[in-house]
Amino acid sequence: MADSNDECSGVGGCSKALTSKTINPNLLKINYAIRGPIMTRLIELQKEVAQGIPKPFDTIIRANVGDSQALGQKPLTFIRQMLALCTYPELFNSPEFPEDVKNRARRILNSFLASSVGSYTDSAGNETVRRDIAAFIERRDGFPADYRHVFFTAGATEAIEDILQLVLTSPEEKPAGIMIPIPQYPIYSALIAKHGAHQINYYLDEDNDWSLDLAELHRALDEARDHCTPRMLCVINPGNPTGQVLNVENMKEIIRFAHDNRLVLLADEVYQENVFRGKEWNSFRKVIMSMEAPYCHTELASCHSASKGCIGEYGYPD
Repeated sequence: MADSNDECSGVGGCSKALTSKTINPNLLKINYAIRGPIMTRLIELQKEVAQGIPKPFDTIIRANVGDSQALGQKPLTFIRQMLALCTYPELFNSPEFPEDVKNRARRILNSFLASSVGSYTDSAGNETVRRDIAAFIERRDGFPADYRHVFFTAGATEAIEDILQLVLTSPEEKPAGIMIPIPQYPIYSALIAKHGAHQINYYLDEDNDWSLDLAELHRALDEARDHCTPRMLCVINPGNPTGQVLNVENMKEIIRFAHDNRLVLLADEVYQENVFRGKEWNSFRKVIMSMEAPYCHTELASCHSASKGCIGEYGYPD
């Protein structure tokens, strides 16, 4: 790791090749607040409480990330049993596992080479599971879904970064402009800094249930054009951290804005099952598919995750 000491004891008193001055400068700009100094102090306090060091409190609740199992949510038995069978097939002989779980696990195992989840899959992920996801999307949206448009990543963060890299510009051009909401989930600003893109902030309307105002999108885009080449519009729906849910008319405005300004629309929809009562959530894909040309052809990438909703699997099987 780089540090402030640029010297080394190598041959001829050479300087280190990797220092705080020579490291990729974009990495030094990254600020991922939910895992920053506050999180570091939280871990220290948890250890001190476990050691019996007196504190004015007995427990600490982590509210920096949406980690439902860390807050006491129990994992779904069906999912854990199926994962156990796929990982260790000898358990198929156990009467502890219901037949419906065994049938699902057999179907998945048989789709892997040599019936082993340890074998390589297609680069986009296991085809059988991708077909199942496409079927889910089709039921959800009411429009046909092609499994070849489904890609697996190790969490939504990796998907967001993959999509971001698609829109980056060459070093000879202005940096790619990425429009993100404020407040935002800080992985967006962190990844934009990591890849040397330009962050375009648009502000949600707190006084109007954190809605997304079309005039604000135009303001942000117009002010950024001199500094970057706008390439992508990121929308978090349901909102994180705000929890708002966009209505269909607002979504149509956003889609028209993205299409007319040649922006790829990235829809972060990982909280689609975590919707407050009285709100109706719709996917951007569903709304786009329901619109007339040319807006039904708007370029869209959307993200979902097994870490949210009622599943809440953050670490395993990520």
